Amino acid sequence: MVLKGDSCLLNGRKPLFMPEWTKELGVTECMILRVSRLGKEIAPKFASRYYDAVAPGADFIALDLAREAQKAGRPWTEALAFDYSLAIGEFVEPSVISNQYSDYVLSPEEAIARASKVMTIRQGDLIYIQKKQAPRTVSKEEIIRVEIDGEEKLYCKIK
Repeated sequence: MVLKGDSCLLNGRKPLFMPEWTKELGVTECMILRVSRLGKEIAPKFASRYYDAVAPGADFIALDLAREAQKAGRPWTEALAFDYSLAIGEFVEPSVISNQYSDYVLSPEEAIARASKVMTIRQGDLIYIQKKQAPRTVSKEEIIRVEIDGEEKLYCKIK
């Protein structure tokens, strides 16, 4: 589980300026759940009551820093939780993408249950779930787009 502060969020089609302190920026697509009520130790069978919307996301990682941290046995926080490291698209009703949940490492219900096991989740919190894929390297001027039902819901240009 990775915790990201609010300075990590990149909203509203704003570009991501590639950090100067990394030579290799990667991205993994993710799904972001918007928590709709307070909860602690929520059973998976009740978890659907605790989020009201989902959005596509792009989770950025400094791949070179992650490798260095892994070799040194340090936490990966500096590689994962930097300013604007999580681009968030437009939120939609959960039912709109329910057929895509199998592409992710956890279902929304599993993610809510796990998060609420170690901390109290609150209305407005965001929980993100990565796709089952390794991060891919991105380069300047690349555009990351995600469409849902033919409508663009995430747009992020790398600068």
